[in-house]
Amino acid sequence: MVVAMSAAGEWLDPQLAPVLVCVIALAVMGTTVLFVAGLVAYTRRRTLRYLLITVVLGLLVVRSVTGFGTVLGLVPMTVHHLVEHGFDFLIAVLILYAVYRSGSASDAPAAEFDD
Repeated sequence: MVVAMSAAGEWLDPQLAPVLVCVIALAVMGTTVLFVAGLVAYTRRRTLRYLLITVVLGLLVVRSVTGFGTVLGLVPMTVHHLVEHGFDFLIAVLILYAVYRSGSASDAPAAEFDD
């Protein structure tokens, strides 16, 4: 915990450092479990929709690990912002693309997308 407080400098209140580390550790564990579940679902279905969801879940894992590395002083704040905000955009694009490709239940392309 001392590493997190000394490396973070002014942006991290020493009293909140343990809470932040716990929250980010839970985020890493949670997103990793979700990623593995997405990976299993993709291997069963093998559709573009499941692949996109799995990629998005993988990006969430990387975001969480980057945040954890930042708190521990391993990832510079500039890299943190580039990775996290860049991935925010990429995640939004991938989700919107998956939704766009899904269409409605009556659309023919939706049936092709899931098969």
